[in-house]
Amino acid sequence: MKKKKELPPLSPKYSSFQLEAGVDEAGRGCLAGPVTVAAVILPDVFSLEGLTDSKLLSPAQRNSLREAIIEQAISWKVVMVPHTRIDEINILQASLEGMHLAIAGLDTTPEFLAIDGNKFPPYKDIPHECLVKGDSRFANIAAASILAKTSRDAYMEEQHNLYPHFGWNSNKGYPTKKHREAIKTYGPSPIHRTSFKW
Repeated sequence: MKKKKELPPLSPKYSSFQLEAGVDEAGRGCLAGPVTVAAVILPDVFSLEGLTDSKLLSPAQRNSLREAIIEQAISWKVVMVPHTRIDEINILQASLEGMHLAIAGLDTTPEFLAIDGNKFPPYKDIPHECLVKGDSRFANIAAASILAKTSRDAYMEEQHNLYPHFGWNSNKGYPTKKHREAIKTYGPSPIHRTSFKW
């Protein structure tokens, strides 16, 4: 039996600031639904077995970790930027807008922002750092990725009940072959992003 590859341990945070918020998004590459952004401030003493980039986890693992993150976080916020806004300003700008909204929604003001990715317009006067693949390197960004992913997945599963032929209970709006074929057969749903190529 092949031995499961062990993931390297995550650093708690990037900076030396006590109140550092990790920020990440989910759903940028989807054809339907919102882009979802989360910001999370974790305590200095924080340990959560199995915490890593949400893309590397099963739905059951993500949902279990979600509950522990919410319970232990100093502050957290999830924001959904709807498909209409994505079509209006494009997916990159909608993701960045969502990051600002998530940070603004924290009930504790962060002293530093650790952003997953390589682009971020400064938020107020809070220092920040863009960290490529930050969700597999830092615990607070990994926590944000899990909150964003689980929140968006839950929303898309609700939408699946309204529009079952797109298979959103499994593809969550990503451009699978089945999803694209369903758009050709049935036409787009009310929550498809009209600015995306189907």
